[in-house]
Amino acid sequence: MKMRTLGRTGIKVSPYCLGAMMFGAWGNTDHDDSIRIIHRALDAGINFVDTADVYAQGESEEIVGKALKGRRDDVVLATKAHAPMGDDPNHRGNSRRWLVAEVENSLRRLQTDHLDLYQIHRPDPETDVEETLSALTDLVRSGKVRAIGSSTFPASEIVEAQWVAERRGLQRFRTEQPPYSILNRGIEREVLPVCRRYGMGTLVWSPLAMGMLTGRIRKGQEAGTQRAQRTPGRFTDERKLDAVEELIPLAEKANLSMVHMAMAFAVSHPAVTSAIIGPRTMEQLEDVLAGAEVTLDDEVLDRIDEIVPPGVDANPGDVSYEPPAIGDVSLRRRPPGERAAAGN
Repeated sequence: MKMRTLGRTGIKVSPYCLGAMMFGAWGNTDHDDSIRIIHRALDAGINFVDTADVYAQGESEEIVGKALKGRRDDVVLATKAHAPMGDDPNHRGNSRRWLVAEVENSLRRLQTDHLDLYQIHRPDPETDVEETLSALTDLVRSGKVRAIGSSTFPASEIVEAQWVAERRGLQRFRTEQPPYSILNRGIEREVLPVCRRYGMGTLVWSPLAMGMLTGRIRKGQEAGTQRAQRTPGRFTDERKLDAVEELIPLAEKANLSMVHMAMAFAVSHPAVTSAIIGPRTMEQLEDVLAGAEVTLDDEVLDRIDEIVPPGVDANPGDVSYEPPAIGDVSLRRRPPGERAAAGN
């Protein structure tokens, strides 16, 4: 693996990052097999591992912790917090109260005394970003966290967090983890340029578009993957399926598999530091690793631009974070008595 620098942290990471979401109850329930997959990835030169507390409610972190025994110092280890970890309303979100407590839980599950990267999994409209950054700053100063990052933040909230950090003398987000693939290129418009402006590293998730870019999900066929069962709407959109039908012959003409073309596309963007792969089986990992040396020429990239234009999501409704201004009807509609432009 050719190492890349993670933003301006000075930390060197592999262009492929091993995502651990599928280790545990959400995917591969065999701990020993999951550990073998992690070890194979490390042996192949991947030194970047990303997980989250919410993945199988901590089970993923526990598996990663067991796998890294004796190898922790060779790995750049990242995890995330924000999502609910139980019924208690205070066991979630981006508050100081929760983050200071949950980092200890993650450290325990991961069997380590520090995290190389601690990320906020989603924005929290109910918590002032200064509160979040203040808590994360204390975690960095305590030595429990080396760097902090955000995940799936809109460009405006990335900028706000950078501004608050500068004005308040707090640690700033050094990384962003957004969704990115041939089918989901919306972040090229603002998020990636903003990350470059602030010197942030980016580790992009779902470069295979939740499996739609494997070539196994086709128009007119029922998607039989586990993810399709959990989020069926993401696999039936006609615009995405039409794009896949155009991408398949492009990959064939270039003598590439769809997986290899999709991964090579993700890591070819100059603002992308690392693309997260999320194998559930050893076969899936080996398939991705086999394409690590693939380079896409301009002809292929130009054709991809024609199929799914730069800065565009094939399905604009494919959103992983919906801001309150869109999701909350009361923020989009005045009370009936105030809606008219004129009246008594």
